[in-house]
Amino acid sequence: MKHIYSSVDIGSDTIKVAVCELYKGKLNLLAASSVKSKGIKKGLITDFEAASLSVKSALDEIEAMLGIKIKKVVVSVPSYFAEFMVTKGSIDVQGEDNVITGDDVIKVLQNAMNQKLMPGKEMVTMLPIDFNVDDKEGISDPKGMVGKTLTARAVMATTPKKNIYSVVSLMDSVGVEIIDISLNPIGNSYAYRFKEMNSQIGAIIDIGAETTTVSLYNKGIIVKSSIIAMGGKNIDNDLSYIYKITVSEARKIKEKFALAHKKYASASEMYEVNSENETIKINQFEASEIAMSRIEEILTLARKEISILTPRDIDYVIITGGTSNMAHFDYIAEDVFGKDVIIGDLKVVGIRNNKYSVCIGNIVYFINKLRIKGKDFTMVSSSDMEELETPKRGIINNITNETMLGKVFGYFFGE
Repeated sequence: MKHIYSSVDIGSDTIKVAVCELYKGKLNLLAASSVKSKGIKKGLITDFEAASLSVKSALDEIEAMLGIKIKKVVVSVPSYFAEFMVTKGSIDVQGEDNVITGDDVIKVLQNAMNQKLMPGKEMVTMLPIDFNVDDKEGISDPKGMVGKTLTARAVMATTPKKNIYSVVSLMDSVGVEIIDISLNPIGNSYAYRFKEMNSQIGAIIDIGAETTTVSLYNKGIIVKSSIIAMGGKNIDNDLSYIYKITVSEARKIKEKFALAHKKYASASEMYEVNSENETIKINQFEASEIAMSRIEEILTLARKEISILTPRDIDYVIITGGTSNMAHFDYIAEDVFGKDVIIGDLKVVGIRNNKYSVCIGNIVYFINKLRIKGKDFTMVSSSDMEELETPKRGIINNITNETMLGKVFGYFFGE
């Protein structure tokens, strides 16, 4: 059976939507859209009506591509002031013959939600680290095993309530139901997951339009994150200021003409911008030198941020975000981080643009969450595009199914 999943990433510069199909264990892109954001500043909603229109525009575009209505999505929320706490829970296995089921996994994760939240904070998700079944330790998936006691270690991700409620309200305004919520750094970790990550410490740098997020991971689980107030738009502004051109023209130069490293740029290759009074000629070497200078600054700040997040040597650095799509970006990244740095490479058939990393990663994250619980779910039927029966919803701590968050979390923590 084919399963269809859709994801929305609400960014300061663009709203991204991706719809993927999981078939025989392989994830394929069906459609992706990206439209200009309005009413969003540094990932936070500043003009609700404008932001709502932007999201609707992105959904309209992808619905036109597919010929279906998008009704259910996974959505990411900003990681501003997000916190990550390691917690532990344990339950007695009470099923038939003490065989552990997906429901037992959910119960033990519920039991692990024993950390008292700070005022104004809300839980986003629980990320399992490992499970113990009686005296057997370090198990990644305990379903099907036999035991009397199931123990879980997990990372509980929290963020300010306003970060969650504003996004939930925004999606509600366009008539779309949120099936699950994630954080951008969680999406990125699932977008670029590789086998060795499960035993290593590493970092992912996501260069957004207005901010750059630096996140630290231990065994593939996020443990810390910080934000640098600088991103791809700074390159646009630099080019705009130096050449006295519009920011939109500067962006075209960044995306279609300039290289991320001046070493490979040509001084004879020209780009022309027509203004009211004159034609401005820009050579590739100069434009690349301007872009390279700002990229180097962002990456150097990110490297310094990693050293603040952890004093330990890390095993990998992955760089993603739209700016990392620039030609020869790998060379400037190597100048700052060395030869082992990794430029994000999405492993989904049909898409290679790193600006969709959060969208794609959140779908992978959602599928993994279904696997852990042993659920089977699709957001849109591949045959008749009708919604499948909605799973029952329940209560998580003080979140009831009458609240917006209850409607989201109930899918995975309901009885």
